Amino acid sequence: MAHFLFFLLAIICIASVLGMIISKDQAYNALFLIVAFVCMGGLFGLLEAPFIAAVQIIIYAGAIMILFIFVVMMINLRKGVGPEKKKWTMYFAAVIAAVLVVELVLTVKGALDPVSSAALEKLGSPTDLGRLLFTKYLYPFEITSILIIAALVGAIVLVKKRDEE
Repeated sequence: MAHFLFFLLAIICIASVLGMIISKDQAYNALFLIVAFVCMGGLFGLLEAPFIAAVQIIIYAGAIMILFIFVVMMINLRKGVGPEKKKWTMYFAAVIAAVLVVELVLTVKGALDPVSSAALEKLGSPTDLGRLLFTKYLYPFEITSILIIAALVGAIVLVKKRDEE
């Protein structure tokens, strides 16, 4: 049953990501991304990491995607990109694609290394995750929270400007 669920979630996730890439409508892209996040949460659940699965679904598929949909609805994206900006974005996309390919190769290389069973038992433990967040990764965690607050303040300022006009 676990293999069936894995393949079902993987196929749905891949199909939704492909739908997101193919679709031209930004609202549909956000909805496809929500489906992909939920499938990823299911895959984390199959890996016996229930905390990470719940965080994936609640935080990413819930809160973050609501913000994405809010921004998509607020900004007029029907104009398109001008031809002078298309060249710049193509070069930037090529650089990002090269970085992602290198990252993929390094990830596959690291996935082939054996992992101890003790490390696997602690994989999705909320206690260990909290201990790591508030000791080793305290500063990146706090910087991320400040960036999220800045994004929320920026969204509120944009909405207030729109209401005044």
